[in-house]
Amino acid sequence: MGMLKEFKEFAMKGNLVDIAVAFVMGASFGKIVTSFVDGIVMPLVGMLTGGVNFNDKVWVLKEAVPEVKDAAGKVVTPGVAEVAVKYGAFITNLFDFIIVAFSVFLVIKAINKLKREEPAKPAAPPEPSNADKLLAEIRDSLKRAEAKD
Repeated sequence: MGMLKEFKEFAMKGNLVDIAVAFVMGASFGKIVTSFVDGIVMPLVGMLTGGVNFNDKVWVLKEAVPEVKDAAGKVVTPGVAEVAVKYGAFITNLFDFIIVAFSVFLVIKAINKLKREEPAKPAAPPEPSNADKLLAEIRDSLKRAEAKD
């Protein structure tokens, strides 16, 4: 039972719950950004670049080979899939990343601005002790006595 209680205390700590909430919010935010980039940004970029659809952009390294069958339908030569570098999808994901990174930057900047506190005022000098007060009175009395002479 001790381990279960210890795990419960660990799981209920504020930091762990905050991280879990941030993870869920981040995943949802990622979907929103992906939708924004795929549905709004990339079509606009495509229009600016003459109707280019970046998701279709690939660099073919090896062409696909269709499978060959004989008259009976038996596969004589198996097909080979195309080998290609999908740089268009990479560009789209790069837009996703830039938007997420910029959004996180703005959130952290706002949090840091809220965290900044006014510079601490210097602490007032401590009040003199009773002995120091008494010694100061004696000193002042001696000065007054000397001044009268």
